[in-house]
Amino acid sequence: MAVEGGARTWIITGMPGAGKSTVSAGLASALPRAARVAADDVSRMIRSGAVWPLGHPADEAARQVALYHRNIGALTRNFVTAGFDTVVDCVLPDAHHLDHLLGVLPRVPTALVVLAPGGAICRARNAARPAADRFEFDGHDALDRSMRDGFRDRGWWVDTASQSVDETVRLVVGHAVVGDRGRIAMHAR
Repeated sequence: MAVEGGARTWIITGMPGAGKSTVSAGLASALPRAARVAADDVSRMIRSGAVWPLGHPADEAARQVALYHRNIGALTRNFVTAGFDTVVDCVLPDAHHLDHLLGVLPRVPTALVVLAPGGAICRARNAARPAADRFEFDGHDALDRSMRDGFRDRGWWVDTASQSVDETVRLVVGHAVVGDRGRIAMHAR
């Protein structure tokens, strides 16, 4: 799909507590014309019958993840078609999920930025959140391994352990936006 104005997409991923929500919001705000599509917001649209992505039954969890991806793709396509750069914020645990998401996104230049501060930092950040905002998750190390095994050579991995949100946003703007770092090939559908 050719889009006038050259709209692009950035996927910001990482483990829970990596800073995806904050960095993706900061990135979208730093761009001149941009929207942010957050997987958490899309998943919360299901008001009853929701199954957590790693929940049970597993087949229903997988079906709902595929639905989230399609909805993220549709929202992103709508924004990109209207000329908005789009920042997608979601957890992608492996290459299968990355490829599925890429398959539903519009065919525009797309960068993958993986925030990778490590499991200990993610756990500490989560513990520092207000109780209502904490995400109970204890699989950081396994998720980190799954992400690295699945798509370590794709996108741009950023160790954000010692960076502030502002520093990370400036880094992403400077290297992924201006420098085009993290550009990822879109697979044919």
